[in-house]
Amino acid sequence: METMTPTQAAAIKEREPDAAIVAVPVRNYGTAVAAAIVLIIAAAIGYSLLTNPNFQWGVVAGYVFSPVILQGLGRTLLLTVITMVLAVILGTGLAIAPRSKNPVLRMASQAYIWFFRGTPVLVQLIFWYNLSALYQYVVLQVPFGPELFRIDTNSLITPWTAALLGLVLNEAAYMAEIIRAGIGSVDNGQQEAASALGISKSQSMRRIILPQAMRVVIPPTANETINLLKVTSLVSVITLPELLYSAQIIYSRTFETIPLLIVASLWYLAITTVLTIGQNYMERKYGRGNLPTAVKMKRIKRILR
Repeated sequence: METMTPTQAAAIKEREPDAAIVAVPVRNYGTAVAAAIVLIIAAAIGYSLLTNPNFQWGVVAGYVFSPVILQGLGRTLLLTVITMVLAVILGTGLAIAPRSKNPVLRMASQAYIWFFRGTPVLVQLIFWYNLSALYQYVVLQVPFGPELFRIDTNSLITPWTAALLGLVLNEAAYMAEIIRAGIGSVDNGQQEAASALGISKSQSMRRIILPQAMRVVIPPTANETINLLKVTSLVSVITLPELLYSAQIIYSRTFETIPLLIVASLWYLAITTVLTIGQNYMERKYGRGNLPTAVKMKRIKRILR
């Protein structure tokens, strides 16, 4: 019988399929244990929610579509939309001001953001609601001249006015930082290319820089909107009947505190879910990456036509 040399045996082994090696995935017992713990906790919470009669789910179902609750929900949504629109407009101006050559505008923008980000929104709401303690009248007057207009501060600063002032001025400071970061994410070459093509700074900011900054601005703006929806509950301290205060009006009369708080929470969760879906859609739309430079230059040239 002919024997093989070690070299020949190694060559044959290389030609044969390596069927002896079986890949065995590493078992991660930690994730399995963590998942089991989460499932146990979730089951315990679900069992408690279904079996504890103190939640009074029948009462909750009876108040979910109550006219008082729905009116409060409408005010909450309206307050959120108005506040966010005005805050974006004001915040955009505050974000652009630091790029100005005028030092007064730069310092004013920085001082505004410093003040309104540094004080709690609840304090600001209470302050505006009690503005009449400082100024009994709001007066419009020609400097060192005759008085043109005078109105009582209490009649001017209603709960709605105080809520809008407090929320808009506070939210604008945060939106200014978000928009400033978005503008800073756009390559400086965009501004230089626009200047080389004879486009003014204001036009390039409005039609070139800001549209490209949307990719960075949209996600945190959506988060701010969701957060603002919940922050509107703070205006209940100035007796504006939004969603939470509407629930408080009912349970102060019926003493069904927990069911009414659950009703308010369910509506907040529902609206937040809808906003989150919209946020995901906007992120997919604006988060497709930067356009090629050639495409950007074509868009800039199109503006000049």
